[in-house]
Amino acid sequence: MIKPEDVYKIGKLGKPHGVKGELTFMFDDDVFDRTDADYLVLLIDGILVPFYMEEYRFRSNESALVKFCDIDTMDRARELTGCEVFFPRHLADSDEEMVTWAEIVGFTLIDSNTGQKAGTIASVDDTTINILFELENGALIPASEELITGVDKENRTISISLPEGILDL
Repeated sequence: MIKPEDVYKIGKLGKPHGVKGELTFMFDDDVFDRTDADYLVLLIDGILVPFYMEEYRFRSNESALVKFCDIDTMDRARELTGCEVFFPRHLADSDEEMVTWAEIVGFTLIDSNTGQKAGTIASVDDTTINILFELENGALIPASEELITGVDKENRTISISLPEGILDL
């Protein structure tokens, strides 16, 4: 059984493309292309299920068409429309020096000045020049590399030197 802590979200499936079972895949992280992954993990009815890929091709920097094994009709593909797509952490190409934004969702943010937990990262907003961590409590924290003092992938924590009073906003 695949556990939520063993994967991280990389995108979502859109509508079928054509009649042979291809699906539109909108992704935030192209890790599936950078590694030798044979499968992606889909969230179906609350259960994480591996789906092996026959092939995929890019449409843009943010979308691809993907064909999964044994999904051979538009109707079968339609059943997967809207599913969230995850990637196994153990297959990721990151290391202690390089971690993707998508990979750190769910990590705990620790204020390195006080040692206190600031919150859990719910998402990363990288749509503007100033990248922000959005915490589960709604707080927005600058994700500046100058502020990040350490990343512990094993314990799923990020130490950050928070500006004084930022959590009071």
